[in-house]
Amino acid sequence: MQLIPAIDLRDGGCVRLLQGDFERETRYAADPVELAIQYRELGAQWLHIVDLDGAKRGEPVNLALIERMRAAAGVDVQMGGGIRTRASLDSALAVATRVVIGSLAVTDPEQVATWIEELGADRVTLALDVRLGADGTPLIATHGWTRPSTLTLAVAIERFARVGLRHVLCTDIDRDGALTGPNAALYGDCVERWPAIAFQASGGVRDVRDLEALAAVGVAAAVSGKALLEGRFSPEEIRPFLRDA
Repeated sequence: MQLIPAIDLRDGGCVRLLQGDFERETRYAADPVELAIQYRELGAQWLHIVDLDGAKRGEPVNLALIERMRAAAGVDVQMGGGIRTRASLDSALAVATRVVIGSLAVTDPEQVATWIEELGADRVTLALDVRLGADGTPLIATHGWTRPSTLTLAVAIERFARVGLRHVLCTDIDRDGALTGPNAALYGDCVERWPAIAFQASGGVRDVRDLEALAAVGVAAAVSGKALLEGRFSPEEIRPFLRDA
């Protein structure tokens, strides 16, 4: 399993939001470019970068900054935030190896399926963010997690299986930024049901034991932001989860 450091950008700085709420922001002193270099020096091959300004505006805002981060660190970038049109998709792909599509995968699945077919499955990651229903069923939330739906995670994934969906970033919203531990049972079920998909687990990672638990259920990657920013891992602990370490 690969650890992918997450860097969320807002107003030119590094932040983390609790459960996606813009009103519950923690701002960090780290410079985004220097942080990208730091993660690369630890051994990271990929960064997961979220353009929060872009997510709010509806089109990418921080592409120039993301390009500086990518160039300085020499890493591959998986980038999301505000990608809702073909023009914004193309502009994001000019600086990122993979783009992350969230709400549009729910509101316009046919368009997103076309993009996966045209670009190839390795250029697109679907962000399928869930809250658990009363019966434990994972239900998709959209638009910055502010809009619940009755769409299940299973139905959302099956929509794209026919076009060769390869990468899914699944966030358990209630655990995001909360340092309460990841939902290993959710991800284990996903891996078992869709073995051809490389699942990225996000939400709740707090220490190396959580990384070990996610590795045990077979996810391809764990995406972590807050735990890394707050120094909850030692370099020795995370190096086994960084591919070129």
